Amino acid sequence: MAEDSMEAFFAARGFGRTIGFGEKSALLVIDMVRAFTNPELPLGAPLDRQIEVIRELLAVAREREIPIFYTSVAYEDRDLADAGIWALKQAGIMTLRAGTSEVEVDERLGRRPEEPVIFKKYASAFFGTDLLTRLNTRRVDTLIVTGCTTSGCVRATAVDGLQNGFRVMVVREAVGDRAAPAHEQSLFDLQAKYADVVSAQAVVAYWKKAGGLASGH
Repeated sequence: MAEDSMEAFFAARGFGRTIGFGEKSALLVIDMVRAFTNPELPLGAPLDRQIEVIRELLAVAREREIPIFYTSVAYEDRDLADAGIWALKQAGIMTLRAGTSEVEVDERLGRRPEEPVIFKKYASAFFGTDLLTRLNTRRVDTLIVTGCTTSGCVRATAVDGLQNGFRVMVVREAVGDRAAPAHEQSLFDLQAKYADVVSAQAVVAYWKKAGGLASGH
């Protein structure tokens, strides 16, 4: 089925309706760490363009006092026991050792000390972390999701975000994957069922309105 006819097929059945931005937002930067942003590493991909867009979003978020959360994946057990069955599926997990430079946020993003990094073991930023508590404490209702990979941790976080009651906005230009087909299919599926796939420009416009402020200023 051609892409345009597939979109029409889904739309005719009521998929892909707009959720819309809420009142208070947070910016999530998913797994933009060296293990994923260095294409020479097993889990890496060329994400230079996504980094540029995320930098632009970070600048506006800081100006508007929007909460910012980064995530990383790090394993502490020498035998990767804390990676569970996932370690059997992909050998690249071996590059995600706690305390190594590979699990640090890519320095090009200029993370500030007051911007927390949430370490996780699996795909979703919600699974086994305190992210939900952090967001609820700030009364956030809208998640601006960026990072990698679109078909993996971005998708898992978006689905869990919806399931936890958040309006999930996936920024098209700010997410990336190792494989273009997986990236495009994931964006299509997210838009159809779990999130609004939006432009960076739309996010900036939202933040520049009073409703985009997470702090209520």
